[in-house]
This record gives sequence, structure tokens and C-alpha cells, in this order.
Amino acid sequence: MRGVQVPHNAYVTVCGTDLVRDESGAFVVLEDNLRVPSGVSYMLANRDVVRRAFPNMFRNAGVRPIEHYPQELLSTLKSLAPLQSEVSIVVLTPGVFNSAYFEHAFLARQMGGELVEGRDIVINDNYVYARTTSGLKRVDVIYRRIDDDFIDPVAFRPDSTLGVPGLFNAYRAGNVVIANAPGTGIADDKAVYAYVPRLIRYYLSEEPILENVETFLCREPMSCAHVLANLDKLVVKAVGESGGYGMLVGPHATREERETFAERLKADPENYIAQPTIQLSTAPCFIDGQIEPRHVDLRPFVLHGEETVVVPGALTRVALKRGSLVVNSSQGGGSKDTWVLSS
Repeated sequence: MRGVQVPHNAYVTVCGTDLVRDESGAFVVLEDNLRVPSGVSYMLANRDVVRRAFPNMFRNAGVRPIEHYPQELLSTLKSLAPLQSEVSIVVLTPGVFNSAYFEHAFLARQMGGELVEGRDIVINDNYVYARTTSGLKRVDVIYRRIDDDFIDPVAFRPDSTLGVPGLFNAYRAGNVVIANAPGTGIADDKAVYAYVPRLIRYYLSEEPILENVETFLCREPMSCAHVLANLDKLVVKAVGESGGYGMLVGPHATREERETFAERLKADPENYIAQPTIQLSTAPCFIDGQIEPRHVDLRPFVLHGEETVVVPGALTRVALKRGSLVVNSSQGGGSKDTWVLSS
């Protein structure tokens, strides 16, 4: 990425930050999702279902609309290629076996763009083209839903069959825009998360509006010793994982699971961080014919290009298993419609 100029300095075009309420009722940032944040299609699908199921209540409550999100996303992506009179946009997906494929197809359809896989893209003389039924079509902006490592087997993982050989050279030449920019994953690394408040103070000369959850960096010997001594009270996460993978929820783990994880932690302490177990706030859910509380978190979506836009809604993720604190859909979590009222 050295020497690469990113339009509007917008490295992160789509951001999905996870917020939770702690025991005091204050909102805190649980983690940032800056590589390929997902879930916005569920926000839109939930809204469609609720509006159909409760039309009168929905109308009387004065709920602010979110249906324009795909058009806001389209406008943001187009703003990244300001020199083009007509901007051609594609959504790059890993394919039908990806857990978020529904979202990839949904957003491509809503924006009127092509949904493509790596095999549908051709690089010629550092320009990018998509194979279509009417022939090759020049591509100006790629909304990529593939992790950095797999984007280009020439520049990154050579065993990747998901990416496009030569894509990064075309990107460096300025002939195509990739959103989010390659490399943004470093900013949602869970170890970097611990430094974000200090980054805000240093680079912006401002105080963070929302606090972080207290975080122990296991790469520091004193912190690692504290974590190992308190595994039954802490949540331990692998720094580069997402979707609820590579983590231990100490209070809900068995003694054997904690002992196994402790050995993993001792072998590679730099790969882990730990946080106190936060009793996430709850919301009522209709479970097996009755109303029960379930833990939730909130993921609002921020678009950043020529301008910054926050759609008045969010994805509320729900831990459907009683007592569980894991809200990720990949771990069996659900979601709710989230209302922002106009008054």
C-alpha cells in the first residue's frame, strides 16, 4: 500500500462497529469491523418483515426509514471514482458457499451492480473488466466481500482461488478502486482495538466519546499472568478472528475447556486479548411461545466517501440461547429490527 493514494482518504468505506451497554447502562465499543463488515441486509430484511407484520404500530411510532441504505451505499461507492462520468460498480463475492452470500446478492441487486466472483474478473494492461453476457465491461469500483489475504494470489496468498491475479497491480496503478481498502483489517485487529482511545487522543487531539471495554493484552507478561489466573471470569479472544471463533467465554466454559485454552494461550500469548465478562443488556424475545430476555448488542453502519453518512437504524444481534453472551449469527445468534424514532 506504500504510495497508494486512496480517494478522499477513505480507507474504510463501510464500517460496522459493535456497541454494548454495560452494567451501568453506558454504551461502550465492543469491537470495530472494518474489513468486510456484514449484517446490513438483515437490518433491511428485518425492517421489511416488521413493517408488514405491524403496519399500524409502525406507522404511528414515527420510525425513521432505512430503506435508502443501498442507494446511500451506491452513492458512496460512486464518489470514490469522481473522475468517471459513469461509474461501473461490482460486488466481489467468495461465492454461494459463503455465509453472507445472501447479503452480497441482495446489495448487488439493490444497487443495480454486477455480482461477480474472482473467475468473472479479467485484468488486461492493469485495467479491470467483468465478464458479462454482453462481453467484457470495464470496472471502476469493486465493493469487495473477500478478506485481504484472498484478493490477489499474485500479491497475497498464492493458493487463493477466490481472488483475481493481478488485481492489486491495477489497484496500485489507480485504475480501479477497492472498498474497503486492502489493509484496513489491521484497524479491527483486537490487539489494535486496545490502543484506539490513545490513537484518537494522539491523532485527533480529542477525547473518545465512547469508551472501550477494559482490555488485557496477553503479549504483556503481567497481563498474561492475570488472564491465566482469572480465566473463569474473562472472555479471551484471538486477535485476528471474527464471527465468534477462537474465543473462550470463561464463566460459561468447563474446567477442561479452560485448561485446554490456557495451554493455547501460553503457547502463543501475542495472539490473544482478554476482557471482563460484560453482562450485556437484554431485550424481550418470543421464544417457544413465551417472552424471555436475551442478550443483545448493536451494530450501526457508517458509510464514508466524499461524505460520511449514518443510516438511522442498526442491526441488533441477539444471543438466542438462554444465558449466552455470543450474539454472532455464525454461532447461532439471531437479530431484531432497530427503530430510531423521528421524535
